Amino acid sequence: MQFHHHGYVSGDPRIQAAAGTGIDRPAELPDEVDVLIVGSGPAGMLAAAQLSQFPGITTRMVERRDGRLVIGQADGIQARSVETFQAFGFAERIIAEAYRITEMAFWRPDIKDPTRIIRGGRAVDDATGISEFPHLIVNQARVLDYFAEVAANSPTRLTADYGWDFQGVEVTDGVEYPVAVTLVRSAGPDEGAERIVRAKYVIGCDGARSKVRDSIGCTMAGDKANHAWGVMDVLARTDFPDIRTKCAIQSHDGGSILLIPREGGHLFRMYVDLGVVPEDDNGAVRNTSLETIIAKANQILQPYTLDVRNVAWHSVYEVGHRLTDRFDDVLPQDVGTRTPRVFITGDACHTHSAKAGQGMNVSMQDGFNIAWKLAHVLEGRSPESLLSTYSAERQVVAKNLIDFDKTWSSLMAKKPEEFDDPSELEDFYVRTAEFPAGFMTEYAPSLITGAATHQGLATGFPVGKRFKSAMASRVCDTNPIHLGHHATADGRWRIYVFADAAPAGAASPASELAHWLATAPESPLAATPQGLDADAWFDVKVIYQQRHEDIDINAVPAVFKPFVGPFELTDYEKVYGTVSGDDIFDVRGLSRDGVVVVVRPDQYVAAVLPLTATAELGDFFGQVHTGQNV
Repeated sequence: MQFHHHGYVSGDPRIQAAAGTGIDRPAELPDEVDVLIVGSGPAGMLAAAQLSQFPGITTRMVERRDGRLVIGQADGIQARSVETFQAFGFAERIIAEAYRITEMAFWRPDIKDPTRIIRGGRAVDDATGISEFPHLIVNQARVLDYFAEVAANSPTRLTADYGWDFQGVEVTDGVEYPVAVTLVRSAGPDEGAERIVRAKYVIGCDGARSKVRDSIGCTMAGDKANHAWGVMDVLARTDFPDIRTKCAIQSHDGGSILLIPREGGHLFRMYVDLGVVPEDDNGAVRNTSLETIIAKANQILQPYTLDVRNVAWHSVYEVGHRLTDRFDDVLPQDVGTRTPRVFITGDACHTHSAKAGQGMNVSMQDGFNIAWKLAHVLEGRSPESLLSTYSAERQVVAKNLIDFDKTWSSLMAKKPEEFDDPSELEDFYVRTAEFPAGFMTEYAPSLITGAATHQGLATGFPVGKRFKSAMASRVCDTNPIHLGHHATADGRWRIYVFADAAPAGAASPASELAHWLATAPESPLAATPQGLDADAWFDVKVIYQQRHEDIDINAVPAVFKPFVGPFELTDYEKVYGTVSGDDIFDVRGLSRDGVVVVVRPDQYVAAVLPLTATAELGDFFGQVHTGQNV
């Protein structure tokens, strides 16, 4: 974490100085805003936290509730999400309070006595080291609290405007604030009062019953729910030995349970199989009583017993998988003729079961994806065409999620005798570990993701997939750190220069690239406006093949040591060497001839290029940024 470069900071460095729209921020919702976020769920809160880092953008977030979420339905936090939390600065704190999944136990009927369940196997949660971050369980409400803290401590001092219910939207082209949003007061002394807020853009994060989705004419399509589950967060006494371990439990004739221990050491969640829903049910299964769910759980757990002492929350849901036809307000016949103004995220555009633990995680990545793009367009960094990549990228991700969840949900609902192999469920869990961890997303070539022409130069950084961090040694302080952990959610592009074998300062392709980056009109750095820090838009780092003690930091080209802040202090934290025994060039399959890896603001690899490919690098950013080769 860097601070003091604007002067001595004696308080909490996480609280940034107010700037731009954060200075004298009006308490009341203004009539005109740049971005209006509807809904303060995972996608909305992450989008708000990201947009809050841009002082020149007026962002407001309206929420129908009268205050913060007290208890949320989602709780599974995949490793990809924890990576994202790291970028927002709260990974360590949320890890400390969360339940950490390290193994999953699989219980099935005892062959000798099928009325009893026995532990049939265990699976390590991340046996192949997919991520340095853990798989966590923590209540959705706490996740939202952390993002709310980031937004409130940002330069814009962004906080939610509670007690406003979205009613409808109307888009009128040709005006500065083309999106007219009708809101109704849902709480407070003026409940029922109606007003209109005009915005440049709207992000709909208002859940499965989204009014924003309906207002832009998006339709949900998918299969009809045919299986019901009761879910409950409980405190209980039990002799079930794995009550503090994640479990998939299959009984002979009573159905199944997915057991998820919760944070705090005592609370746990159970998804209890309520069976196939009859065609003529008409939602009656949703009235299943808590007592029935508990009794069903005890039937499945035999010979063990469950004595529920307290219920924090419970519900009944039917598994259904649905996806919208698009994630923005551009109709199919208008694609290519106009850019979107209204976007939908999370459950507003994709719904599925909760048992794969994907809903909150994928929703947050929706919010991350659209927020930085809106910021870049509103600041004039990028053309409006950038916004069309949101629906194109995230709809594919949602479709893949639904396909995965259909398989997982079906396996969870099968009876033991229907499996060809008793370990089929366990094998599927292990075989597909990368998907539920959040690392299978791979964006196709587009305006912001290049072709994998030079992928062989960096096999461990696949173009279109998230930047998988690895250890490097920071030269200035000799600290071995994860390279990716130094990338914060500040909206900057990352350019990692993995140097050739020549020492720092010697004539080499890396030195020539450094000169081009610093001086060429075609360099992406040339787009950074005068008056801003040299690294305000692009975070450029160099990683040499030598160890830190063999690198002369004074010989390192100046572009890797920019002056920052009003005192123009040198930032020494962009120069790295390799770690003995954990060489990043070997770990990530990097060419010893050197390679450039470009990473998007949302942590996905955008390009892999040779050190000499300055023309390609210039052309790539010439499309991404306005005013450059466009």
